[in-house]
Amino acid sequence: MEIWIAVLLFLLGLVLIIKGGDWFLNGAVWIAEATGVPRFIIGATVVSLATTLPELTVSLTGVLQGEVDLAVGNAVGSVTANLGLILGISLVCIPSRVSRKQFEFKAFLMVCGAALLLVLCRGGVLTTLPGMLLFVIFGLYLWSNLRDARSGMAENRPARGRTVSRRQMVQKLALFAVGIAAIVAGSRLLIDYGSELALLMGVPSSIIGVTMVAVGTSLPELVTTLTAIAKKEASMSVGNIIGANVIDLTMILPACTAVSGGQLTIGGQTTALDLPVCLLLCCAAVLPPLLMERFYRWQGVIMLAMYAGYVVTLVT
Repeated sequence: MEIWIAVLLFLLGLVLIIKGGDWFLNGAVWIAEATGVPRFIIGATVVSLATTLPELTVSLTGVLQGEVDLAVGNAVGSVTANLGLILGISLVCIPSRVSRKQFEFKAFLMVCGAALLLVLCRGGVLTTLPGMLLFVIFGLYLWSNLRDARSGMAENRPARGRTVSRRQMVQKLALFAVGIAAIVAGSRLLIDYGSELALLMGVPSSIIGVTMVAVGTSLPELVTTLTAIAKKEASMSVGNIIGANVIDLTMILPACTAVSGGQLTIGGQTTALDLPVCLLLCCAAVLPPLLMERFYRWQGVIMLAMYAGYVVTLVT
């Protein structure tokens, strides 16, 4: 492929991601305002489910094509990137207070998911029956969000008395859907042609795999976070990252296990390095807000440093 075509397609992916992130977040904010559901809950449910589609697609496709290491590494690596890189950037830019009532149970489920996954995978194999324990955590997470959503609607909606026309609802939901579609398509272009450009410039394929693929499927979360920072929607950003991580940890790998015939092989690097680092970052993300009810800028710096150390360990 000629380099100018790769450059044009890479830039097209960048434009789709930027505009898609803007449309997507605008739609998500409108959903929160129209329903009365708190922004953190919208971020933890609707937004996080949408932004985890690339991880789910890549992992399931990897299993079906026999690339099990890619599937497992993508699911775990995406959580590590979400926390160390994306949440780290968010906290450095907009440290914020957090509602312990909305945050603590979901944070607990995220840490439990990472710890349980580490325990279940230590033997080098994840099977269907133990994997169902992860689905239980996923079910508790959905139940918690539904409960909080009902509570938020009961508290906020009557006070506003806002009516929403069918036409406006269709427009905003379409904006939301088009936004996530643009992010996913743009992410694919960015990964594919960013890798192509790197190869044309002589960057080793091992480094491309660790950087482009590991962070690539987390681009929707990154774009949503950066757009939320620009619009000062900190709660939406944090809710999206926590929700996406719970889904990655408790739904994607059990689904991959089912698709693979009831047994998923877990590589040595995953159990020895990837999962322990993932659990450590989960703890670093949730302890300060649980103890002091706020996120701190220094916390973001530490998480970025931990992620950088992890990437350096991988490539050396």
